[in-house]
Amino acid sequence: MASLDDVELKNMTQDERAKALGMTTEQLTGRSLFIEFKSDEEERYLYPWAPDVDINKRSELDVGNLTITEINNKIRELMNNGHGTIVIKNPRGKHSLGVGILNRLNLIIEGSLGYFAVGLIDGPNVRINGRVGWSCGENMMSGTVLIEKNAGSTFGAAIRGGDLVCMGSVGSRTGIDMKGGTIIVGGDTGALSGFMMQRGRMIVCGNAGKNLGDSMYDGIIYVGGDIKSLGVDAVTAELTQADSAWLTQKLKLYDLQPKEGVDHFTKIVAGKQLWNYDNLEPSEKKLIL
Repeated sequence: MASLDDVELKNMTQDERAKALGMTTEQLTGRSLFIEFKSDEEERYLYPWAPDVDINKRSELDVGNLTITEINNKIRELMNNGHGTIVIKNPRGKHSLGVGILNRLNLIIEGSLGYFAVGLIDGPNVRINGRVGWSCGENMMSGTVLIEKNAGSTFGAAIRGGDLVCMGSVGSRTGIDMKGGTIIVGGDTGALSGFMMQRGRMIVCGNAGKNLGDSMYDGIIYVGGDIKSLGVDAVTAELTQADSAWLTQKLKLYDLQPKEGVDHFTKIVAGKQLWNYDNLEPSEKKLIL
């Protein structure tokens, strides 16, 4: 026999069920997105298996002669022993270092990394004082990652949350399939940046390559320099006072605020012509593309 709660839920509308189950709603350009947690429930953001670390407990690890598996296992071992600050020395451009960290951690990397650096993370604060290869911060959920030099292509692919910052320039397809969070580029970005962007915000302090924001569904891109060309369904929009205030605050966090301010930034958003692409007539599809 169904419980009273089940019966009540069955008779409710979708919006009423969402609220009854403790969900909240967030407006996304006129549509509703149900969030399955409440922002004031801090414990929901912590994994039950996450070790209790002390940021003041510091450890240095020379990884020059270690394999990538040994390095990542050593990082987890140190976290399990309560180390909240870990310094990686001599990484020698190794790939996939620091991936899958689902915990609070202050991770400092002294050197450059290869492909897929610090991807699939949820919580750590990472600083890399060298360069990184392709797909740094891929599928990042929360925390901060700051690269002091340049980064390769697909920087922040499918990022969902947190701040991913490159002080220098990045390659093409920055923020491809971006789903949330913030990507900040202190220099230039390459072609097809923001491709198929769904949510989140991207700031490019320098120039942007061809086809910026191609096929973006939602989200915002801010560019301080020149734009080579806009992609399909990407359009310029008015830079509001709220945009300027947010840009100023966010860039100041990473010492990237331009001396002349942020009012010269160009704002790029989705034209929304592709939202109902499948329902368009062939002639209309050709017009859009």
